[in-house]
Amino acid sequence: MKVLQINTMVNTTSTGRIAEEIGQTLLNGGHESYIASAVTGPDGSDSRHIQIGNTLDRYAHGIKTRLFDRHGFGSRNATQKLIQEIKRVDPDVIGLHNLHGYYLNIEVLFNYLKQVQKPVIWTFHDCWPFTGHCSYFDYVGCEKWKTECHDCPLSDKYPASWIVDNSRDNFHRKSELFNGLQNMRVVTPSHWLKKLVNQSFLSSYLVEVIHNGIDLEQFRPVEVEDIKARYHLSGKHLILGVASVWDRRKGLKYFLELSHRLDDRFRIALIGLSKKQAKKLPDNIIPIPRTEHIDELVSFYSAADVFLNPTLVDNFPTTNLEALACGTPVITFNTGGSPEAISEDTGIVVERKNVDGLHRAVNTIVEKGKHFYKENCRKRAVANYNKNDRFREYVQLYEKLSDRSANQKLERI
Repeated sequence: MKVLQINTMVNTTSTGRIAEEIGQTLLNGGHESYIASAVTGPDGSDSRHIQIGNTLDRYAHGIKTRLFDRHGFGSRNATQKLIQEIKRVDPDVIGLHNLHGYYLNIEVLFNYLKQVQKPVIWTFHDCWPFTGHCSYFDYVGCEKWKTECHDCPLSDKYPASWIVDNSRDNFHRKSELFNGLQNMRVVTPSHWLKKLVNQSFLSSYLVEVIHNGIDLEQFRPVEVEDIKARYHLSGKHLILGVASVWDRRKGLKYFLELSHRLDDRFRIALIGLSKKQAKKLPDNIIPIPRTEHIDELVSFYSAADVFLNPTLVDNFPTTNLEALACGTPVITFNTGGSPEAISEDTGIVVERKNVDGLHRAVNTIVEKGKHFYKENCRKRAVANYNKNDRFREYVQLYEKLSDRSANQKLERI
């Protein structure tokens, strides 16, 4: 079987790593794997890589988005070249991931997909496929996406438009473009997102939930004395936060508010802060630059007494899974699919924006002790979030749709 995946990135950031590891699972199973992306991680890809566009094209797409709110309708030439590559490869199944990111023209792509009607597996990592603009809407309580987007309250947020609100037209054009594929299956990493898809203009498609998976050999409890000594954490309770970008969606303000309520027994470490953000922190928050070094990340997860994820919008964050795999309990806001990762004996769910609730939850876990949670956290990760199991589900789904497509072709002969 030959599979071609399309995503903004490959082998970097969460969605890029998911695409890469699905590709690795395909290769390990004797299949052929191609990944088309605009950006490649520093370690490249084990799959055969197809470059989509270039930096100049992405800037032009960004300008079109900023001025006219036409995200997803730039990059026409780059997408036409991609179509030629898809024709050359002639995959049995096409796997879609994030199609936003200033690199792809959805009109060109979906007109082609409807023409060839190849099996398509589209993994939704956020809500962008069924809105007129935004990738998440729940933190402003907007429900226009259920009927018709217009007067978007998030038009100045990613993918930001500075002048025009084109959300109504985008909504209807997406609905027209994305419907009509005869052999497409939608995958969501969370039951929360599946429920939303079933309420959207894409409700005619079958939706399957495949949770994100992680490498349990990499993410595991490890010795942490080096980390504790390096950051003067001996005798302190460590609260950890991790994000690729600490924007307002990720809840940085709640760490800041929480820090003022903690006594000297506690320290907070935040991984992924920019230099500008790091300069504005109180003394009990330790800024750590973003790292691609998994061993260092694992050491922080293992050293932490609590992994805190006060996200305001999220699908099924892999950081929760990584913390669990390292034996660390998780506290999260009741946001999106984030609470689905944990159980009563592996963490605590707090209502959104409730800093008092976060403070109580931290004290509850510290009073019980990490030892109370550690074994259960690891067991939950092993039972539910082993990447080998989860990515095999993808391969099985690819095989299922590929076989069905082949049988349909035989029936027409």
